[in-house]
Amino acid sequence: MKQIIIEGGHPLHGKIVVSGAKNSAVALLPSAILCDGVVTIDNVPMISDIEAIKEILVYLGAKVECENDKITIDSRTIQNRVIPESLAKKLRASYYFMGALLGKFKKTEMSFPGGCSIGARPIDLHLKGFEDLGAKVSSNENQYLVQATKLIGTDLYVKHSVGATVNLLFSSVLADGITIIHDAAKEPEITNVVELLQNMGANISGKGTDTLVIHGVETLHGASISVIPDRIEAGTYIIAGALCGNQLEITNINPEHLNSLIDILQKMQADITILKDSVIMNHKETLLPVNIKTEVYPGFPTDLQQPMTTLLTTVSGNSTLEETIYENRFKHVSYLNEMGASIKIEDRKLMITAPTKLNGKTVVATDLRAGASLILAGLSALGETTITEVEHILRGYENIIEKLENVGAKIKLEEI
Repeated sequence: MKQIIIEGGHPLHGKIVVSGAKNSAVALLPSAILCDGVVTIDNVPMISDIEAIKEILVYLGAKVECENDKITIDSRTIQNRVIPESLAKKLRASYYFMGALLGKFKKTEMSFPGGCSIGARPIDLHLKGFEDLGAKVSSNENQYLVQATKLIGTDLYVKHSVGATVNLLFSSVLADGITIIHDAAKEPEITNVVELLQNMGANISGKGTDTLVIHGVETLHGASISVIPDRIEAGTYIIAGALCGNQLEITNINPEHLNSLIDILQKMQADITILKDSVIMNHKETLLPVNIKTEVYPGFPTDLQQPMTTLLTTVSGNSTLEETIYENRFKHVSYLNEMGASIKIEDRKLMITAPTKLNGKTVVATDLRAGASLILAGLSALGETTITEVEHILRGYENIIEKLENVGAKIKLEEI
């Protein structure tokens, strides 16, 4: 067990280099199963979720080599083994192995995935899509068995679900005929996955839109890809810059992926300078209140709702923040209130009375983005903040302690 200790009140100055996107990498690695060859992926964030994905790949028989931020996967020795609960529960994205193994072998068996507890996140859309492609789905308590004699292309509807879009891409690229995924998620991470599949020889059109058309092919070959910059990590550090930045530069980003956050910050009259592949942030004493609603991409991302809550406690007036994606993503609120915030939860909306001063306390990172929210609170609070259960944070932010230390934060990671 580890904890993070932060001495608040120190300005952040210098440069933070953003890592590759977690939500891309955890889908790109399982996709290697689909090809008959070697896949090379660079700009991979070295976080615990990636270690868990690698562990499953090795368990299945893949040869996995790592060099700095590059991972090479040779899947020619893959065996279609049952993925046990001990591996599946380590992360939510373990469910991508369902689509990849089904696409490759027409059969997959594994336990229900793990991940952060932020509300009901059923995989019904994934399973319904598998069935529509011709598979039979059965379950026994926490174990799923999905198998088909063959998969046949059809029309699929995924309601903008990122996970279902990726899993049904995996299960359809080697299927017979044409598959059309309607209402597909349009997140940049989906485009990153589509590009790798295309590099492998998949026939996919509609990249970046909500309609993906897949003409099934017989085989896929080895390929390479770079993981796109992590827009959620970038957004978290941009918000940190609004809280306590002094010429804080967040670089190796794609500002277009952050348009919804940038629009909100500009409405708040934050001191933000946008460059080609970076953003420069300065703390500003007076920011305007704002009303935010989380939406599917390109709307305001649910993954930045919790970090943004921390910033909204400091503005000059009252704000609202409505969560439309997950119904249980407010676990950070009680801890922010303990630190001095004034936030009320009304159904799926936060009513934030501001400005308030935050004071260091001992708090709990209940999930990944809640933990990020509390780190931001600790950076801007008076006194010392101790955050426990930080394994959630380390799942999604590569070298977060070192990156913040390098720009002036007084932060450390300790064993309990």
